[in-house]
Amino acid sequence: MKPSRVYWFLSVALFVASLLHVAYGAGWLVSASWTPQQSLIFWELRLPRLLTALSVGAGLAIAGVALQALFRNPLAEPGLVGVSAGSAFGAVFMMVVGSWLWQEISWWQIGGMAFFSGLATIGALYWIATRNGRTDVAMMLLAGVAFNAIFGASTQFLMTVSDALQLQSVTFWLMGSLANLAWHSVLILAVISLLAAFGLLALLKPMNAFVLGEETCLHMGYDPKHFKWRVMVLSALIVAASVAAVGVIGFVGLVVPHMIRLLVGADHRAVLPLSAFGGALLLVLADLFAKQLFAPVELPIGLLMAMLGGPFFLWLLMQNRRAV
Repeated sequence: MKPSRVYWFLSVALFVASLLHVAYGAGWLVSASWTPQQSLIFWELRLPRLLTALSVGAGLAIAGVALQALFRNPLAEPGLVGVSAGSAFGAVFMMVVGSWLWQEISWWQIGGMAFFSGLATIGALYWIATRNGRTDVAMMLLAGVAFNAIFGASTQFLMTVSDALQLQSVTFWLMGSLANLAWHSVLILAVISLLAAFGLLALLKPMNAFVLGEETCLHMGYDPKHFKWRVMVLSALIVAASVAAVGVIGFVGLVVPHMIRLLVGADHRAVLPLSAFGGALLLVLADLFAKQLFAPVELPIGLLMAMLGGPFFLWLLMQNRRAV
C-alpha cells in the first residue's frame, strides 16, 4: 500500500478518535450551550489527557522503531527488553529515596533519574546481545527477561521500604494512567517527545543503512558508533519522559511498527513517521476504551495495553516460528 494512503487514513482516524476522546468521558461534553463547568472539564481534564495520549503513543512507537533498527530485529521493544522497567526503577528510586532527602520531588528529578536508568539499560543490553556487529536475538530477549526481573524485584524492594503514602502513589503510578496530569507536565512531555522524535527523524537514512550491517553503514558514509549512541540517547529520553509522566505502558513500540511494516514495507522513511501516527491513534483509542469499559471505574491504561499486547506478541512469535 502506498504510504500516502496510509498517512491519510491514519490522519482521519486520529482526528475522529481525538474528537471522541475529548467529547466522551464520564458524560458527553457536547451540548447546545457551553457552560463554565464544561469549559473547565475540557481545558483542565479532557484536553491535557488527549495531548498526553498523543505524545506518549507517538513517542513510544517511534522509540520502538528506533530500537528495532538498532538491534536489527522487530521484536525489540522498550517494555520487552527491559528499557521501560529500567526507567521505571529510576523513577521509583527517586520517588522513594529522594523523598528521604527532599521534602518535595519535582517532575524533572523523576524524569532525569528515569532517563539515566533507561540509557544505562539500553547500553548494557546492546553490549550483551551484540557481537561483531550482529545481534543475537535469543540473547537479546533473555537479557530483556533478566533486566525486567532485576528491575522489577528492585522496584518491589523500594516499595517494601516505602511508607504507606509512597506505596499508594507508586502502586497507582506503575499501573499507568493518563489522567490528572498538570498542564506544565503535559507540555514538558510533549516538547521532549517532539524534540527526540525530530532527532530520530534526522537518522532515517543512516537507519536504513545500519540495518544492512555496520560495515555497509560505514561504506555509505555514516558513522555506526555515532548512530548507535544517538539512537540510544534519544530512545531513552522518549521512554524516560513517558514513564515519568504516566508510568509503564508496554507493547506500543511492538504492535504499531509491526502493523505499519505490513502495510508499507521496511523503509524507515515511511515506517517511523507513520508509526508516530499509529502509536498516537492506538493509545487514544485504548484510553477511550479504558475510560468506558468498566465506567465509572477506570481501567489502568498500562494494564489494558498488557492485555492487548501479550496475545499479539505470542502471535508474532508464532509467525516468526513458521517463517523459520
